[in-house]
Amino acid sequence: MRFRAMASPAPTPAPTFAQEHGARHVAIIMDGNGRWAKKRFLPRVAGHRAGVEAVRKVARAARQMGLDCLTLYAFSSENWKRPQQEIADLTGILKHFIQADLDEFHANNVRLRVIGDYRAFEADAVALIEAAVERTRGNDGSTLAIALNYGAQDEMARAVRTLAARVAAGEVAPDAIGIDHISAALDTADLPPLDLLIRTSGEQRLSNFLLWQAAYAELYFTDMLWPDFDGDALAAALASFKERERRFGGL
Repeated sequence: MRFRAMASPAPTPAPTFAQEHGARHVAIIMDGNGRWAKKRFLPRVAGHRAGVEAVRKVARAARQMGLDCLTLYAFSSENWKRPQQEIADLTGILKHFIQADLDEFHANNVRLRVIGDYRAFEADAVALIEAAVERTRGNDGSTLAIALNYGAQDEMARAVRTLAARVAAGEVAPDAIGIDHISAALDTADLPPLDLLIRTSGEQRLSNFLLWQAAYAELYFTDMLWPDFDGDALAAALASFKERERRFGGL
């Protein structure tokens, strides 16, 4: 009688750095580009360019650490108040970033997502954004979400309008609307729950960023200016997060 050898079970993958630290979704308020440039007697646009290099470093580190999602606050709905030249510089940097880095993101199975009303940008920028999102739509390795023309209060107002339309159409009863309905109507509906929100440059406020999503997220503030933030700084933030005790309102 012949006995067929049993196949050995596949080894369980080792947990990633992010999994060991208990984090799936990290968001960052990237603050301090202007101050970084001012300290070096450079124009503000130089700080924004240095900030993009920091985005590249941190996005690569987040992927290597095994984060499911990294969300970056790139352009707020209030940033339109800035000088027109600075807005033009930021738009140009955004377009260059998409054109220069899209192949790398796609090759590494990264899905690009945009939250906020990005259609307020110039038509060529909108076309680039939508093409990048569409090209990476099927990627399932990790997600890089970019907040463009984003404001949390506007996001919640849009969610309320969506739900009001559903009520008017008879799809949902007003007294049936709960937390899950609101979460599903937000820009971040398909993203994991937010675990950690980081802000650079020493400021300690949320600045209209992910107000709903941050309800039980841990907050981490650092004096480091955004262009100086890198993979080591992200690892330090995750190490701090690991030491937190998250009770979500319980004991």
